[in-house]
Order: sequence, then structure tokens, then C-alpha cells
Amino acid sequence: MPADLAVIGLGHHGLPLAQAATAAGIDTIGYDTDPRPVAELAAGRSPVDGSLTVPEIRRMLSGGFRPTANPAELGRVRTAVLCAPTPLGPEGSLDLTAVTDAARALAARLRPHTTVLLESQVPPGTTEGLLRDLLEAGSGLRAGRDFHLAHSPGRLDPGSRTHGFAGTPKVIGGLTPACTEAAAAFYGRLTDKVVRARGPREAETVKLLETNFRHVNIALVNEMAVLCHELGVDLWDVIRCAETKPFGFQAFRPGPGVGGHGVPVDTVGAHRPLRLVELAGQVNERMPQYVVQRAATLLNEHGKSARGARILLLGITYKPDLPDRQGSPADEIACRLMDLGAAVSYHDPHVPDWRVRELPVPRADSLYEAAAHADLTILLQHHRTYDLQGLAVKAQLLLDTRGATPTGTAHRL
Repeated sequence: MPADLAVIGLGHHGLPLAQAATAAGIDTIGYDTDPRPVAELAAGRSPVDGSLTVPEIRRMLSGGFRPTANPAELGRVRTAVLCAPTPLGPEGSLDLTAVTDAARALAARLRPHTTVLLESQVPPGTTEGLLRDLLEAGSGLRAGRDFHLAHSPGRLDPGSRTHGFAGTPKVIGGLTPACTEAAAAFYGRLTDKVVRARGPREAETVKLLETNFRHVNIALVNEMAVLCHELGVDLWDVIRCAETKPFGFQAFRPGPGVGGHGVPVDTVGAHRPLRLVELAGQVNERMPQYVVQRAATLLNEHGKSARGARILLLGITYKPDLPDRQGSPADEIACRLMDLGAAVSYHDPHVPDWRVRELPVPRADSLYEAAAHADLTILLQHHRTYDLQGLAVKAQLLLDTRGATPTGTAHRL
């Protein structure tokens, strides 16, 4: 059955796009090379990363959304959006394997006049280079002449109740002016504002700038957290005051590490590294070690050793109120604590099972009881279900890495 849209890649990025399109009345299929998420979605079950809830998935299905692992479906759509994941590879560069696989699957079935859009995070030049080459070689068609090709960086904030799809402007950059307008016509059905970039490279670099901006500023406040602790200064109060400035400042807050799917990239292809981003990455990568150091010091100050200490980790996901653990610092923190000889357990309402070094980590059923029993409780992620004031009363010792507890009730990062 023909469809208006194919979303290729049913992960944390592709599913919200498919949801927005289905809600807008666009006949949408969702394609993935992995049959497992396709089967889960077809059965009305929520994805592992929690990007959409069960009721949301079921509303999509009732609205006509069709998940499929059949690549033949890709030859029957007017618009195809590639949302394949691009994690960091072993060399620290983006792994484009999934994008390449998606492009080849689409190219073999690409029809004239189709609009092809890439939303995956990629190095500048990928859309008009690698992707264009794959599509043209596999289809025999010419981009910009026989089909439209454009890039639009993913900008969603997973789990946000403030910034939804419609309210987040879409940046687009087409291979030709006609490609840009074809992309604008599609995204104009889903979002309140479309921003036209000069071309695909500019659109791709928007994501590079936005992601690196976040990581550099988090690195700055992470360094400030270490400095302020040494000086005896309440950084959280400093940030509260600083963010009242109506210009020239945007508040970022420290934490135990930086997770998420939008990975910082300090090099672009064969070009020179971005030195500031490289340094920011080093700062942020040290935060799990700093958290463990603070934990050991706190235990020591209260007459206890890390060896043999019972330590409870609260919230092991990378974002509050979501089960997605992509890039969460919890794994490294748990490993380092175990290396010190601590007995680690955890509580997270969104994660029923957790394994570190292939071994199961004990999960606490009763939060207050577990906190009262633990020598040290460490808040790594502030889920809405946590009553931090009550927790601070029950816990023997509480280290808050998010600055979420009431002032004076816990030791803050």
C-alpha cells in the first residue's frame, strides 16, 4: 500500500517524527533493518529507550502508522526521512554504518520525484557526498534533477514537556533551491517554523554547533563545581543569581557526566580538531571519577571506608523520567565504586534490570528502606517520583550530583 512518508530508523529520533507525521494526517510507514523494534511497535509495546509511551504507540497505530521491516515498502512513498543512529565509533568519529545501510535499502527502490531527507547527526558534507553517491549509484537517478535531497538536523529534546515537535523550528538545507523548497513543504506540515540554511553543509553544521555548545558549557560548570567545592562556595546559588542576567548568559548545571545521543564531535573528517571541544570532552569524562572521589571522601569524613561500604545509586538513566541509558555515567561510577570494594545497589523506577561488567546490580524495591540501610546514597538522576526532602531525612548520607535537593539537606556536587 503506498504511503506519503517513510521514516527509516525507529529509534529515539525517528519515532517522534513518525508520531508527529501520523498526528498531522500523513500516511506514514516506519522502516527498520532490525525486525525487533518493528515487532514490538506492531504489537503496541513501547520501545526500550522510552521515546514514546504505550498509549502514544497505540494512538499512532490506530491513526494508520505501519511499522515494517520489508524494504519493498520504501519504493511506494513520496518522502523518505533517514533517522539512522550514528554513535561514536572506536576512533572517536561518528559511525555511519546505519546511515549507509539505510541509504542502500532506499536507493534500490528510489523513485523519481521522491524527497529524501537526512536527519541523522553526520559530519558536514555527508548529505551531498556519501549519501548522494549511494542514492545515485543504487537508483540510477540524479539528485537535484530526478529526486530532491536535503538535510535537516534532529533537534528534539527527548521527554521534554515544553519543546514539542511543532514548537521546535526545523532547519533545512537542500542540494538545490528546489530541494530546499520540497523539504520546506514537508516540514511545514509538522512544525510552526521552517528555517532555510544555505545548503546541506550549513544544515549539518548546525547540529555540530548546537551539540558542542551544550558540551562545552556543561564542561565549564563542571569545572566550576570542582572549584567552588574547594572554595566552599555554593555553585547552585551562584547559578541561580547569574541566570537573572537578561543577556549574555545561559544557565547550565553540573552533573556526574554527560549522556545522551547527541555526541560531541571534536574533529570533522580530516580537518583539524576543535581544541575547545576536545578539552571539554576531557573535563566531562573526568566527572564520574570526581563523583567517586567525593563519595570516598564523604565516607571517610564520617568514619567509614569505601571498601565494604553499602552505596545506593539513584537514577541511572541519562535524562530524568526516561528509561534511556545511552551514555549515562552511572555505569562508570558503579565500576569505579566496585573497584574500591563497595557493595553497589541501585534504584530507578524506569530501569527494572541493570548489569555492570556482565553482572547484575541488586535493585532496591523500597527506596526509603534502601536509603536508610545504605552507608551512602548518591543521586545521579532526579526523576520526578523522588521525594528528595523525605529521602534526605531517611538517608544516612546523601550526595546530590544534580543540585536537586533542598539547600542544607544533602552534600551537593
